Amino acid sequence: MTHSDTHLPTTTAAGAPRPGGPGLLAGRTVSRIGYGAMQLERLHGDRAAAIALLRRAVELGVDHVDTAQFYGDGFVNELIREALRPQDEVLVVSKVGADPDRQGPFPLRPAQRPDELRASVEDNLRSLGRDQIPVVNLRRLDTRPGLRAEGDQVVDIDDQLAAMVALRDEGKIGAIGLSSVTLAGLRRALPAGIVCVQNAYSLVARDDEEMASLCRAEKIAWVPFFPLGGAFPGLPKVADEPAVHAAARSLGATPSQIGLAWLLHHAPNVLLIPGTADPDHLEANVAAGSITIDKATLTTLDAIPSRSAQVPLD
Repeated sequence: MTHSDTHLPTTTAAGAPRPGGPGLLAGRTVSRIGYGAMQLERLHGDRAAAIALLRRAVELGVDHVDTAQFYGDGFVNELIREALRPQDEVLVVSKVGADPDRQGPFPLRPAQRPDELRASVEDNLRSLGRDQIPVVNLRRLDTRPGLRAEGDQVVDIDDQLAAMVALRDEGKIGAIGLSSVTLAGLRRALPAGIVCVQNAYSLVARDDEEMASLCRAEKIAWVPFFPLGGAFPGLPKVADEPAVHAAARSLGATPSQIGLAWLLHHAPNVLLIPGTADPDHLEANVAAGSITIDKATLTTLDAIPSRSAQVPLD
């Protein structure tokens, strides 16, 4: 299996074995393979299928779901509200720092000011039907790829953290995470009590290795998005690597499963939130938690160069 904490409970509240083993997030035990809900937007025309997918995730041992109000302008949060039951004990993580922009050239616009962060938390509480969101990630706009802040959207991280801490003190959020943050930003934020960091990171995009190590030392969950690379044109993809294909053949897995399994083996504080709107892909992602990568194969995979820093994104 993977490098998880053997002292934590190995089954979920639903009685399922934890895919990838148990990990910690905001002081709670969660399965190391969770679910990123953004892709549920694609099921806008089939609400029943979306609800069924979330229920299936719980059956498969997922108890960490990542969402945002700007996923489908509240649609995904409403699905989560409908599909998940209190007895499932699923840890729901949301994020703030952007708002939907259906008329714009990009479906999102920055929403970085403290008043906007507060308004977004309130929107999330309404659409999720909750009094408190267990974890809320502050999505900074410091790093590419993706949105960039300009004008009054360039906000000091200390001002943002003050708003987040106030929301935590009020009980509207349980804990604070960071997303798309720099190493310097994380170091400034540590005194606020950060429980997780979500940055783009994969086998072929390891620019943030120093930050991942700092998170491990500080007992902060490292939650990679784009865990298989290649989410933007020109970015390297895990599935394009010959060594990944060779490992997949030898271990009876898919290249994508190898990419996910490598992340779990790489560090014990890694939690994964692969997203999909397809039930078969969901099963395959969860099954990646059962893959044991031998030392020789791990050494070969570790030797794959990180190339994301070489890709121009402007």
